[in-house]
Amino acid sequence: MTTQPLDERPREDDASSPGSHGGRVTNRRSFLRGALSAGVAGVATGAAAGAGIAAGLDGGTPAAAAAPAPVVPFHGQHQAGVATEAQRNSTMVSFDVLAANKGELTDLLRTLTDRARFLTAGGTPPDPGISAPPTDSGILGPQVPADRLTVTVGVGASLFDDRYGLASRKPAGLTAMRTFPNDFLDAAQCHGDLSLHLCADNPDTVLHALRDIARHTRGAMQIRWQIDGFQSPPRPSGTPRNLMGFKDGTSNLHGYDTQQMNDLVWLPVGDKSGWAAGGTYQVVRTIRMLVEFWDRVSITEQENMFGRRRDSGAPLDGDKEFDTPNFAADPVGTAIPLTSHIRRANPRTSDTAGSRILRRPYNYNRGIDSVGNVDCGLVFICYQKDLATQFETVQKRLADEPLVDYIQPFGGGYFLVLPGVRDANDYLGRTMLA
Repeated sequence: MTTQPLDERPREDDASSPGSHGGRVTNRRSFLRGALSAGVAGVATGAAAGAGIAAGLDGGTPAAAAAPAPVVPFHGQHQAGVATEAQRNSTMVSFDVLAANKGELTDLLRTLTDRARFLTAGGTPPDPGISAPPTDSGILGPQVPADRLTVTVGVGASLFDDRYGLASRKPAGLTAMRTFPNDFLDAAQCHGDLSLHLCADNPDTVLHALRDIARHTRGAMQIRWQIDGFQSPPRPSGTPRNLMGFKDGTSNLHGYDTQQMNDLVWLPVGDKSGWAAGGTYQVVRTIRMLVEFWDRVSITEQENMFGRRRDSGAPLDGDKEFDTPNFAADPVGTAIPLTSHIRRANPRTSDTAGSRILRRPYNYNRGIDSVGNVDCGLVFICYQKDLATQFETVQKRLADEPLVDYIQPFGGGYFLVLPGVRDANDYLGRTMLA
């Protein structure tokens, strides 16, 4: 690992320009190689820490010792952070890739893999010696806890331009996110070459991981946009609530249901984009909620817009949160309005069953805007096999629903979550680059 301070290393001439692929850092590739070498040492330390956790569990942990932080396995056919039970905190980050050629892109993805492998396992960062900058920010202390951290990496359609010779590898279903009716998209908050979703049980773990990855990939990719999120605890029970006060995700797919995941989420072997088998399409939509106006709406009108009771989450024709609404018995919308969100999003007919998606949303709060209004809302994230027949089909059904008067989608993008890293010799994007 180079000992040159970060603030003295060569910088991208116009890295502050979103979407720019202009000037290059002359020694970027040597920097990435140095980062990769340092990361390998860190992985060995992390693996040892993981072995220690396993030994403690097998041999019994002393009563006075704190239980070790849980570890979400990094290796597997699929990346973690999709089917994983949602952690409490996250950040969604989009990057412009600045690597000069395919070789540097390969170095970048190897470095990303190396850092994710260490960070998700936890362990002790390597000691750089007394004359070098520390190899870790230290915000989590001398030992990096795993804290159920997941690092989920996706690629956008723009990565498959003429920079890296990947045009022929671009999956047919991967496009730039389109603008839908009622959108208020800000170009600076949309799209990107690469997506990074970091989730953990504590917010400092998420920030630590982002700083670590940004440090080790400096010069090879530049943050385009970022938004932090959190999940509220169930109140009083059941599904967590969004910032409009309603339970969010009652009828969601279940990540632990292998059949549902294979049918609706994971890309299969033999798909027309065979290298992507084990991956999935990711949709990110950042949606501001106009809460000052929403809070002045009567509870009856709010419930009619959602189609559910605010207190219990039950459908308007039911008694409990997980009761299935009976749309067939209510064809004119007497109990649940035909325009309600749950009725449009999931009509529960045989011909709409294939458009279901796996939702993994987070709330966000960014303080106040320039005129003093609360800037909060939803980081909507979902996963599916096919963008057109799943997410976009649902989104078209939601056009002009009553809720659009109280929400403003302003950013996000479409990404392909790369297949998982199979073992210690594998790396993210290997099959894409082959």
